[in-house]
Amino acid sequence: MRESPVPADDDFEFSIVPETDQSFENALATARAGDRLAVDDGIELITTGTDTDGIDPVRKEQVLEAADRRRAAVVGDDVTFVANLNNNVTTACNTGCLFCNFKDSAHRFEADSDADHAGFTKTPAESRTAVEDALEMGIYEVTSVSGLHPGFALNDEHHEILAGYDDPATQVDYKPPTVYDTDPGTYLDQMRAMSVGDVHLHSVTPEEAAHARRGTEWSYESVYRALRAAGLDSAPGTAAEILVEEVRDVICPGKIGSDEWVAAMEGAIAAGLDVTATMMYGHVENAAHRIHHLKTVRDLQDRTGGITEFVPLSFVHQNTPLYERGVVSGGASDAEDELVIAVSRLFLDNVENLQSSWVKFGDAKALKLLNCGANDLMGTILSEEITTRAGGDHGEFRSFADYMEMIGAIGRPAVERSTDYRTRRRIDPDDPPYGPELGPRADGTPMLGGRAAVSRDVASADD
Repeated sequence: MRESPVPADDDFEFSIVPETDQSFENALATARAGDRLAVDDGIELITTGTDTDGIDPVRKEQVLEAADRRRAAVVGDDVTFVANLNNNVTTACNTGCLFCNFKDSAHRFEADSDADHAGFTKTPAESRTAVEDALEMGIYEVTSVSGLHPGFALNDEHHEILAGYDDPATQVDYKPPTVYDTDPGTYLDQMRAMSVGDVHLHSVTPEEAAHARRGTEWSYESVYRALRAAGLDSAPGTAAEILVEEVRDVICPGKIGSDEWVAAMEGAIAAGLDVTATMMYGHVENAAHRIHHLKTVRDLQDRTGGITEFVPLSFVHQNTPLYERGVVSGGASDAEDELVIAVSRLFLDNVENLQSSWVKFGDAKALKLLNCGANDLMGTILSEEITTRAGGDHGEFRSFADYMEMIGAIGRPAVERSTDYRTRRRIDPDDPPYGPELGPRADGTPMLGGRAAVSRDVASADD
């Protein structure tokens, strides 16, 4: 088990601290009864009691057991997953988040730049080809999360508005696409390109939506309506990190604030889109910040009902500026990961689905977390760049056979599901070979020959 190497709470002068007048015993009783938890209850559970230092192993197991029982009562024993492709359009970005090693400074992509970089920008045609190829393998979800390329605009009208500023590069982070080696097209161009053959397109985070309306007075709802008309089916609630300003001021001061994140999600839901919600934890935040984040998500769900799943993301630190500059010395401990999943299940009483990420946690711990309150195990992910570039080493692909083996190891049913969880197919473990059947071109054929084969394919494609 890893020890928690993140800075102690008093290393930062935060105003929100994990102190309560509640007792752990009362908080646990409330959780076991199935009653709605207050913020203080959540803090007591996620710390295993603020009356003692560190994580108490006996109390921790009590929290995990309560969460696992709640999971079984709410969603049953099925472990769900999707057949999906990650097709991120560009790594060009000037936001400068200290937790990220996915982006590359956008000036490096300019046609007259001599700067070396390992990043990429895909044209709409290249995005379409990637999706078409993946559809032939049986996928039915495309997830696309990209950097904030200065040449990226919502549409042609947006280009005209941005170009009309006196100093668009400084005022609205805009340079025309002609400045760059590769033109990413517009957001609408990319949506149309990736919306192929009834695939479900899951794209445009709140941060990307803010970029797609920068320099205008357009509402988030109007932006997401235009994106939906171009083929967008749902929006990922990433870019959330920790939805507390004093934490965002440390790790991502250039990003939109918590209120803007919420406004964007409300706009997407008002436009008729499902959304997800995430939390990236294990860096400079403390336990109280995590619960305040969960409260923001729960309140949003109370108002809208549009969140289909919650995805806790444990900070992968190895190649990030936060680690390289000595702000943190690592990520969350194993015990913290377990408690985040468990308390998320207990606190988010209005969000049914909770995801365990094998990309972030690795196979063994991802399976463990399915017994701590999670019920979903991500997707096949035919390409994954963000965590890999940050230093993650848990791979880029899982076949249906891999899933059957993994989920079978914990004695739970494996269920192929649609992005929105509304369509499901329980897979018969006694009927191999295993492959997707929910996709528009899926017929149950195995997607690829295995992890080694896809590793070679991805490596070749990235060269």
